[in-house]
Amino acid sequence: MRGLNHITFAVSNMDRALEFYTRALGAKLLCRADKTCYLDLGGIWLALNCGPVTPPQGYTHLAFSIDDADFQTWREHLLSLGVELRSDRERHEAEGKSLYFTDPDGHLLELHTKNRAQRVDYYRRTRTDMEFY
Repeated sequence: MRGLNHITFAVSNMDRALEFYTRALGAKLLCRADKTCYLDLGGIWLALNCGPVTPPQGYTHLAFSIDDADFQTWREHLLSLGVELRSDRERHEAEGKSLYFTDPDGHLLELHTKNRAQRVDYYRRTRTDMEFY
């Protein structure tokens, strides 16, 4: 396996979904047909397809990296567009800061300031209940 190829979300309204992903998250539209489109979202190929929508329940979500210095700017930007921010799960600041919200079809998304290496390093120093490999 070489990595992530693409992510596909079912959406109920293509115009509404496109507006959200381009305006709120800065995605670039690559191509579009009646019931599908491809976007570039931070270097990730995001496909949207019109169809029945059943967003996952619980904590299943898609997280995007943002710089710590841009955290407040992103927060203000999302709020200015009427995006409702959800309460963050409790965490130590060393784990990073996050903004949780949903797209118009209820898919849970996150903007996060730390990366995997930083998180694992923090856990190595603070978690005695974890095994590391």
